[in-house]
Amino acid sequence: MIKSALEKVISEDLASIWNILESDEKRRIIDAFTIHNFRKNQIVYAESENPENLWVLLKGKVKIFKDGIGGRQQILRLIRPVQYFGYRAYFAREPYVSSAAAFESSTLGALPMSLVEELIHNNNRLAWFFIHELSRNLGGSDTKIVNLTQKHIRGRLAEALIVLKDNYGYEDDDSTLRIYMSREDLANLSNMTTSNAIRTLSGFVAEKIITVDGRRICILNEQMLRKISKFG
Repeated sequence: MIKSALEKVISEDLASIWNILESDEKRRIIDAFTIHNFRKNQIVYAESENPENLWVLLKGKVKIFKDGIGGRQQILRLIRPVQYFGYRAYFAREPYVSSAAAFESSTLGALPMSLVEELIHNNNRLAWFFIHELSRNLGGSDTKIVNLTQKHIRGRLAEALIVLKDNYGYEDDDSTLRIYMSREDLANLSNMTTSNAIRTLSGFVAEKIITVDGRRICILNEQMLRKISKFG
């Protein structure tokens, strides 16, 4: 009963991988797949740890981040259901160069990377799946580097808000972001100080582009926000 329920979760949530596996490969994944619940801010894995698992976010939100100079945190990437992460370091044969933590109470699935590697050796379609994922992530990282180094702070914060909207969408009112971030986290995502993030948010409010109520951000003029993001 438990096994069939787990198989249903895997086959539905991990459809992008499930559909390219053979029957015996599916059985091996069911046998090895484990589900983990993380509290808000709980670390999934930490920088310098050795990678052991392929992680997939089933429910909730996860951030990939790196501690910089003076302990200041830089958010590198936001994970949404259903995305895979934590495997690059294993393929590179190196420890993690960043950390992952739950943004809110989240449910994650894990597969041993040793099993994933074995399956890749025997299934070219699975190998191409990860090549595609890594290539997309690399392209996204290149774009983020350019944006963080060349855009002014208004453009960087506008882009961060658009990323949040594109990743997590709106609440039922079709305007409130479905993620509630602290000003510090917004600053860490936008590569700016917290004080600059607060001032820039206030500027967007004054221009009637957004409204802010605590950690709830409502986007009133998405078109203008995208324009500011694009032209920096």
